[in-house]
Amino acid sequence: MTTAVVVGSGPNGLAAAIHLARQGVSVRVLEAKDTIGGGTRSSELTLPGLIHDDCSAFHPTGVASPFLQSLGLGDYGLRWLWPEIDLVHPLDSGSAGVLWRDIDRTAADMGEDGKAWQRMFGRLSTSFDELTGDVFRPIAHWPAHPLQLAEFGVNALAPAALTARRWKRPQTRALFGGVAAHAFSSLHAPMSSSVGLMLTAAGHAYGWPVAEGGSRSITDAMASLLGELGGTIETGVYVDSLDSLGSPDLVMLNVAPRAVLRIAGDRLPGRVARAYRRYKYGPAAFKIDFAVDGHVPWTNEHCRAAGTLHLGGTFEEVAEAEGQIVRGVMPARPTVLVGQQYLADPSRSSGGVNPIWAYAHVPHGYSGDATHAIIDQFERFAPGFRDRIVGQHVRSVAQMEQHNANYIGGDIGVGANTALQIAMRPRIGLDPYSTGIPGVYLCSSATAPGAGVHGMCGFNAAQSALKHLES
Repeated sequence: MTTAVVVGSGPNGLAAAIHLARQGVSVRVLEAKDTIGGGTRSSELTLPGLIHDDCSAFHPTGVASPFLQSLGLGDYGLRWLWPEIDLVHPLDSGSAGVLWRDIDRTAADMGEDGKAWQRMFGRLSTSFDELTGDVFRPIAHWPAHPLQLAEFGVNALAPAALTARRWKRPQTRALFGGVAAHAFSSLHAPMSSSVGLMLTAAGHAYGWPVAEGGSRSITDAMASLLGELGGTIETGVYVDSLDSLGSPDLVMLNVAPRAVLRIAGDRLPGRVARAYRRYKYGPAAFKIDFAVDGHVPWTNEHCRAAGTLHLGGTFEEVAEAEGQIVRGVMPARPTVLVGQQYLADPSRSSGGVNPIWAYAHVPHGYSGDATHAIIDQFERFAPGFRDRIVGQHVRSVAQMEQHNANYIGGDIGVGANTALQIAMRPRIGLDPYSTGIPGVYLCSSATAPGAGVHGMCGFNAAQSALKHLES
């Protein structure tokens, strides 16, 4: 029987393992930590009974993922839950940009910007499944839906700052800017619109749901399916070389390119090793989880019903802050991503105390403390927030990397979203998953299509590995 070892039990590692197991391969997954899940782990970080997501929190690409959809994970305990409002971006005026899953309702709230919003996201959202069929694959392929891909590609090439000019209202511009900032890159750079376009379209097509019981429920369900398929998972196993894995037919590495250099060593072809050494990592996340007595006292009423919030002010303020972190400068007012997952999933709360999830965008390798900057951004849009805090857990940039070795320098996206690395990551080549070592493949989010809990990097890498077996 064909055998495979998968290193890393995050969503992409488990996706690769499941796809191989479905094809009759005997699969063994090795995880260095004591718990599986990578970026989808959840923990009681502040007070007993409060469930906090350790990293990933909202899953528009997870619920939209063609591969995850094919697994029937609902049969293994995964249940998606939606808040009343998917996303809100408040401004100092007390107003806000609001993204409802219903695009018509979103556009209606935008007044004079409504028609332009519909023109940008109407077809993108209605044809989102066709689009993901092409975008969630390596760039070098024959597109199944060339017209949709071409329309998206033209808009995706533009800097986010240029795309934002389509709208006149500061609320609308800020709403798009906050979503585009998920790229952790300059909003004036080419292709910086791409992430904002995809995540906004996903929001209208599928919403921004959370997983009941915490993000860990996603990989728990995947692990249950893998076990049913005969695959095994071993935790607490640190892999330091390919030689330690024995002689499986396939090795799938759900790790950062820097770790491949360590694990593969001299077996890597020179050209691949050079590319992995040149691979760029992006800005970092500084994370705080809060235990809050009652609800956050948001000034804007829509914020009180939103699962996700972006705190950063106007588009111009967000763009300035993102530009600073790319340059290695810590902003006085960083972009802060906030999660109120408990609004959709009350099981995460306990006795009137609710978990609030937040992280700030900070420079790569940032060694300072962003705690006060994050709380100040809350206070800016929710005066009195500080007085509601009854517990908190801080995870600095260095601790983010300790928590997950793939997060080099605190980069939770496992790679900078430069124009080149958006188009081709981790290196230029027809097969981005091949390490150049026969039977050894990279399947982490350092490969196409990049970061996000969607499993497509692992699925695509497994497809590549299976083609190798057939050749």
